[in-house]
Amino acid sequence: MAPGGWQIALIIIRAALVAATTAVLRDLSKQSRRGSSPAALRRPGWCTLKAVATGDAPDPADPRDPRGLRGDAPLLDAWLRFTAQADEGKLAPMCVPGHKQRHDLVGPVVAGDAALYGGLDTIKHADTLRQEAERRAAQLWGADWCRFSVAGSTHGNQALALAIGSPGQEIIVTRSLHRSLLLGLVLAGLHPVWVTPAVDPASGLPEAVSMKTVRAALASHPGACAVYLGDPSYVGSYGDLAGHAAAAHEAGVPLLVDAAWAAHLGFHPDLPPHALAAGADAMVTSAHKALPAYTQGALVLARTGRLDAARLDRAFEATHTTSPAGTIMASIDASRALLARDGQELCGRLLRVVAAAKDRLRQVPGLRVLDGPGVEPGKLVVLLAGTGADGHAVERDLINAGSPVEMADRDTIVPIVTLADDEGTVAWFADALAAAVERHRAAPRTPVPAMAWAVTPQQALPPREAFFAPNETVSATAATGRISAELVAPYPPGIPVLAPGEIITGAALSALRAALAEGGRIAYAADPSLATFQVVAGE
Repeated sequence: MAPGGWQIALIIIRAALVAATTAVLRDLSKQSRRGSSPAALRRPGWCTLKAVATGDAPDPADPRDPRGLRGDAPLLDAWLRFTAQADEGKLAPMCVPGHKQRHDLVGPVVAGDAALYGGLDTIKHADTLRQEAERRAAQLWGADWCRFSVAGSTHGNQALALAIGSPGQEIIVTRSLHRSLLLGLVLAGLHPVWVTPAVDPASGLPEAVSMKTVRAALASHPGACAVYLGDPSYVGSYGDLAGHAAAAHEAGVPLLVDAAWAAHLGFHPDLPPHALAAGADAMVTSAHKALPAYTQGALVLARTGRLDAARLDRAFEATHTTSPAGTIMASIDASRALLARDGQELCGRLLRVVAAAKDRLRQVPGLRVLDGPGVEPGKLVVLLAGTGADGHAVERDLINAGSPVEMADRDTIVPIVTLADDEGTVAWFADALAAAVERHRAAPRTPVPAMAWAVTPQQALPPREAFFAPNETVSATAATGRISAELVAPYPPGIPVLAPGEIITGAALSALRAALAEGGRIAYAADPSLATFQVVAGE
């Protein structure tokens, strides 16, 4: 080797080692942003930073968009682009969320999480995407105002309560309401005029609130600011919303509808129309219940002839997060695009599989299903009293089989069948349910309506006044006759038996104790054992 040649060779080797080390570190940096998740979590086909920055056309064969919805779903498209960068290790975000798209800290539990602001688009411009997605949803449902909520129909109900009337005004509202609406009345300071549904003695379940009941309430309370109904109900009973809308409008007030379980209605000729199509002025619906959206995804939709758009916006923002999850919003957008394009096909399948399940379950001696006029045909509600089987025991068997249900009490099982279910899964469930009923068969009995459906409240104070009043804790024995300061609801079904401002009656205490003894959960009470209650002090 020529003099000095070994020094030159050493320099070349050292440079090669530096280059190789740099490449390894760069790759490790990418992997650290992905985390140490397995290759299965790093999906192929994701677009590049250049595509995100320049708006290049997305890969039409992207397996993460199996039905090709992104072209009609701007928030979904943005989520696909953003998460593509994260998967390829091309992000080093200096904004929330704090996991920074890494999976090596808490694992893949944060996979796919993307903020709306700073994720799906820049903090300054993300509202443009959101507004376009909401415009498309408004068009689909025939509304002129729409917002996507990442806090479920709970937030939507409270937003609508804040969007109407003034503190101290009355509102006609169904008593079989979700607790979110009752607490919306607390927030808004509205005074409820309760309308109660009749209970079907054969099933022990609520029917829809009648037009006669609503018209009578409007006539007796001419100062009411709105009618607010839950339709369809938790068990699928639905009423004449067109008639309710006409009655409300004749009285000069809007009809608002909690349609949390009904995002699919109106998208097949054999389904009832959705609330807006029936004439309602606003509706809340959960995209995560009937549609294939992320948990907590919901829509609030309105026509602004009788509602003020600016106030709707203020009311919505009042209790919504300022850090909305872009992933949830993208899933709402995707579900809307799916419903717009394939809704009739998927709703048709839903109706077929539910009808087949009902036929299968009717073959079980003593077993009934809720069906017929006034019952949403995509809902499966199973009535156990004729078999003698205890619903709590049947539910345990279903959980052990890997098929938990939405609701189970002694007499009723309510599985939720959605657009995501096909013939095979629903047929398997019907067989598993039939087998569980046979294992627990006993002497037939008469169904007993849950107190939540049959409660007749004795209102002593407006909900807001009782909620904020000084309160004290008393024993259950001493609570009878006192004014409740808290909301108490047995799950199932989660309908309040006691609400702030209502008299605690012996019947209410007995019903709550029975629900607890049967294995139900007492929700929202300060003492879920029911040994003590929170009551308004001095009352």
